Amino acid sequence: MRNDKFHGRVQSDGRLCNAPACDEPGEFRAPGLRTSGFDGPGDYRWFCLDHVRQFNAGYDFFAGMTPEEILKAQSPLSGWERETRAFRPDAGIDAAPRWADFADPLEAIASRARARREDHLRAAEAARRGISPDERKAYDVLRLDYEADRRALRSRYSELVRKFHPDRNGGDRSHEGRLQEVVEAYNLLKTSASFA
Repeated sequence: MRNDKFHGRVQSDGRLCNAPACDEPGEFRAPGLRTSGFDGPGDYRWFCLDHVRQFNAGYDFFAGMTPEEILKAQSPLSGWERETRAFRPDAGIDAAPRWADFADPLEAIASRARARREDHLRAAEAARRGISPDERKAYDVLRLDYEADRRALRSRYSELVRKFHPDRNGGDRSHEGRLQEVVEAYNLLKTSASFA
């Protein structure tokens, strides 16, 4: 079988045109009676050049569709609204997986869920106390509780500066970025209303 891609011609030995009473070779493919669907790509009819031109002139892809179906078929998102099995929440089984059914010896699932829950509770507590998101981030950088007073702030700042400053940790400059975060967090919190 040779394919002439410029004209849509597929040459084959012995295949005749499907038009009634035509003895020409069937070299041009046209949609068959069974269209593509769930059970496969459908079938094709083969016509000679004259009959495929005649077929194409009268072919209507939207034949038998309602106006709503036509509009839906013309949408750029046509076909994307269906979830494939791999991306459905139930992945083709009766119910979504329950994380409690999995063995979690390293607590990979549980620790992540616990951390998200604790972060959510901490954010809610900060909002209740009137602490801004920037101040909340500063509390997290300094690892301070929201009940901390000015003395606790100063003590934690001194501790972290000793830990990260190159003059105090044997010349290790790899923590300079962390030190900068600590200094910025301290400067923000020391002027905050929470430590007035």
